[in-house]
Amino acid sequence: MMQIKSRACGAYGTNCYIVTIDGKEIIIDPGMEAAEWVLAQVSHPIAILNTHGHFDHVWSNAALVKALHIPLYAPIEDCFMLESDPFIQGTPASYADVKVVGDQRFELEGIVVQFLHFPGHTPGCSAILIGNTLFSGDFIFKNSIGRYDFPYSSSDQMRQSLEKFLQIDADWEIFPGHGERTTLKVEQKNVPYWFSFLG
Repeated sequence: MMQIKSRACGAYGTNCYIVTIDGKEIIIDPGMEAAEWVLAQVSHPIAILNTHGHFDHVWSNAALVKALHIPLYAPIEDCFMLESDPFIQGTPASYADVKVVGDQRFELEGIVVQFLHFPGHTPGCSAILIGNTLFSGDFIFKNSIGRYDFPYSSSDQMRQSLEKFLQIDADWEIFPGHGERTTLKVEQKNVPYWFSFLG
């Protein structure tokens, strides 16, 4: 039985998630102003997972790693954003213990976690599948997709990622990095609309 707690954190309303299974907690995208809330919620945390490297999703990595002594997982292509603050926001530097490569799968104390690489918004942009729940970061939102006009973004990669997304045959609930939850099937119906903007 999975339990999900969420809080929209910081100026950008970035969703931080705490996923609890069998009394063990996984923290996803602890962004700005997330640390205090997370620390008040968790009793047996086992890992921190980042969907991508943008500062509003990784800001509290450093504080939580220091406080909780648990490993940090992040897509390898975005690790430079955690380490070097390329957007000059003053983001506290953090360092992934596990640099995730592509569609890598992990077993964390009996909990299966599957990263799905969907570059475009960032080079390492990924969604994280736990059970039948997809934490989509800034790849897919309710009725929208992630921006691809930032530094390090790519409209070509976003198109390829959306094509990959359309090939998934499943019935997943989607918890995005901003805004409300949605479902895979609903967003697959919306995806063709975005192709006209991607060239």
